[in-house]
Amino acid sequence: MFSVGTIPGGTPQSPEPGAASASFPSLAPVSGRGEAEEEEDNEQEPAEIYLCALWTSGYLGIAYYDTSDSTIHFMPDAPDHESLKLLQRVLDEINPRSVVTSAKQDENMTRFLGKLASQEHREPKRPEIVFLPSVDFGLEISKQRLLAGNYSFIPDSMTTTEKILFLSSIIPFDCLLTVRALGGLLKFLGRRRIGVELEDYNVSVPILGFKKFVLTHLVSIDQDTYSVLQIFKSESHPSVYKVASGLKEGLSLFGILNRCHCKWGQKLLRLWFTRPTHDLGELNSRLDVIQFFLLPQNLDMAQMLHRLLGHIKNVPLILKRMKLSHTKVSDWQVLYKTVYSALGLRDACRSLPQSIQLFQDIAQEFSDDLYHIASLIGKVVDFEGSLAENRFTVLPNIDPEIDEKKRRLMGLPSFLTEVARKELENLDSRIPSCSVIYIPLIGFLLCIPRLPFMVEASDFEIEGLDFMFLSEEKLHYRSARTKELDALLGDLHCDIRDQETLLMYQLQCQVLARAAVLTRVLDLASRLDVLLALASAARDYGYSRPRYSPQLLGVRILNGRHPLMELCARTFVPNSAECGGDKGRIKVITGPNSSGKSIYLKQVGLITFMALVGSFVPAEEAEIGAVDAIFTRIHSCESISLGLSTFMIDLNQVAKAVNNATKQSLVLIDEFGKGTNTVDGLALLAAVLRHWLALGPMCPHIFVATNFLSLVQLQLLPQGPLVQYLTMETCEDGDDLVFFYQVCEGIANASHASYTAAQAGLPSNLIARGKEVSDLIRSGKPIKPVKELLKEKQMENCQTLVDKFLKLDLEDPSLDLDIFMSQEVLPAATGIL
Repeated sequence: MFSVGTIPGGTPQSPEPGAASASFPSLAPVSGRGEAEEEEDNEQEPAEIYLCALWTSGYLGIAYYDTSDSTIHFMPDAPDHESLKLLQRVLDEINPRSVVTSAKQDENMTRFLGKLASQEHREPKRPEIVFLPSVDFGLEISKQRLLAGNYSFIPDSMTTTEKILFLSSIIPFDCLLTVRALGGLLKFLGRRRIGVELEDYNVSVPILGFKKFVLTHLVSIDQDTYSVLQIFKSESHPSVYKVASGLKEGLSLFGILNRCHCKWGQKLLRLWFTRPTHDLGELNSRLDVIQFFLLPQNLDMAQMLHRLLGHIKNVPLILKRMKLSHTKVSDWQVLYKTVYSALGLRDACRSLPQSIQLFQDIAQEFSDDLYHIASLIGKVVDFEGSLAENRFTVLPNIDPEIDEKKRRLMGLPSFLTEVARKELENLDSRIPSCSVIYIPLIGFLLCIPRLPFMVEASDFEIEGLDFMFLSEEKLHYRSARTKELDALLGDLHCDIRDQETLLMYQLQCQVLARAAVLTRVLDLASRLDVLLALASAARDYGYSRPRYSPQLLGVRILNGRHPLMELCARTFVPNSAECGGDKGRIKVITGPNSSGKSIYLKQVGLITFMALVGSFVPAEEAEIGAVDAIFTRIHSCESISLGLSTFMIDLNQVAKAVNNATKQSLVLIDEFGKGTNTVDGLALLAAVLRHWLALGPMCPHIFVATNFLSLVQLQLLPQGPLVQYLTMETCEDGDDLVFFYQVCEGIANASHASYTAAQAGLPSNLIARGKEVSDLIRSGKPIKPVKELLKEKQMENCQTLVDKFLKLDLEDPSLDLDIFMSQEVLPAATGIL
């Protein structure tokens, strides 16, 4: 609202309190706070995934919609067993909110979905199962839905034929199950109106792209393995302001390697961790980039690229808002910085060796469309004015009509002062001052102060003026001059907004027409961000490049280290491991408690895992063979909601390995059998190992840590080259036991549990008694109570019996000595004797 007033004999008065100035605010430096808050809002938006799956005749078709980037991901038709293990893996990885499928399903799929719906323990919650009529998954109707979709990445200028050809280059129409799954997913999105629930019905769900994902060449790792190896570890966030998000990453492999500078880099790193692969081409391409940035002369380049990556923001969210015409003021500044940072990445990568595929892709695919987008935004958008006005504004010299209206708007104060002076000359002499104000959507009004005699509404009437309203002791009227101003100048403010909004829409269309290059920028920039993060960690922690040998079945590690333990311990003793060929496929590791057996097992698993995600590893050398799965039984992941005992959970973990491990699998077992009777536990462990030994060359690569020394002493395992016995080296120094934490060939002769108990603070007499009982059990002799404890118990019983005699009243006529002797004395005497 603009206002200017005059009083007789005085100078024009300044705008009244609460009224806006007639000119635009002065251009002040733009604060970064708005962008930071905007980015924080972007990160807090919860991402939801909606999955559609079809299984027919042993083949699986999957498609899902991710609200975080408004993209549909699909997997080409893939074979899947009747137990639907492939579908289960996808569900474990993406954790969808809803699973959509046909109401007409195979019995195996029906059984699987029923089991899925009953998993109350599933984290964070079990998905909603949605059944749609089978007609919605028809092949022809699904194709029609795909071709009729409104996609922002397809230019409007394309003809129908060109659109079909374009989509055919992205979507495999020869994969019939995938096409049907995509059609069913589009039907579900349109029915639920995901993300556009409050929009007009003609606004469709935004789809910014189609992406293919495949699960071939993947290494199978279950959730228990991710947990026990501390690949991921969620902890409650200590900040009260993060209660909604709930969790943060604790001490984990992901936590120490995650040095990404952009949100999408972190997302890709987590995706790589959930999809370890044995695709040698992909792994070596990742390692090549890491090795390049580890060269000392490339350190400055790595730091510069990381700074540029810090400006790569949430482009999919901005494109989604543009598609829905919900673009915020700060979105333009964020997009501008993102595009210019992408151009900086392109120029930098053009100076790097083009023999590395990632540098070549960035140099070629970051096209001049990026420069066109940046140039348009920089020439059109007035960033400072937009932030000050909290709306989209354009720079001068873009539209002459807008410039003219803004010039009029800026000249209003002095003009309205003159109009107010002329109005005051025609008003009652009792009115000391007046002002002419402009209110958007209402127009120009004459404003005068409320006088003391103006009490009733009838007192507000002034000849020649139309009373409008009373506000803050000011009376507002329309006069002939204000009506003339309305007709002459019109609603300038709204006209400017409308015309700038139209320009914003045209600019949005230009950006959306080039959305494909922006999506590709995000893909390649996030990949570069991840590899720079892995290179930074490798440099700081002294990691080395692993080698891959498809002919080697197993792994060979020279002086490997546990990547987490070496950060927590003052000194860490490296250990080697080798499990290749037909020799020593089963490593039986014995040794005292707390000697490092569990750490050694986890170390082998983590180094293998890091190599399979394309990272350098904590070892002097590492050679990784064809590993197709990692199974573990190390810790019991207890949960009341599972309704299973600790030992049953242990059995389930071992059963997964027994039923699924192949000759290329790595199996890590720690202290299996300790959750039940010693004999039964030992028998189960021996039976499992003998089962694998019976497979001969098809036996998996197994590391077993155990304190069941009887497994060796009783020769429960057959002798042969498949079994190798290892132990943790120790040395007895008097009553002390010195741990060297070094793996060597051999067998431990004792568990030294008494030493560990002493370190834990147990009383010495309990430890001595424990050793005594242990020796008696080994020698097969009977275990007798401790004599001192027996004498103390006899003295207590004697004292009790004496007390009973002393309390006896012989003069009591009701006393029956026979009853007293039989019920009181004789039982007590039996305890004494």
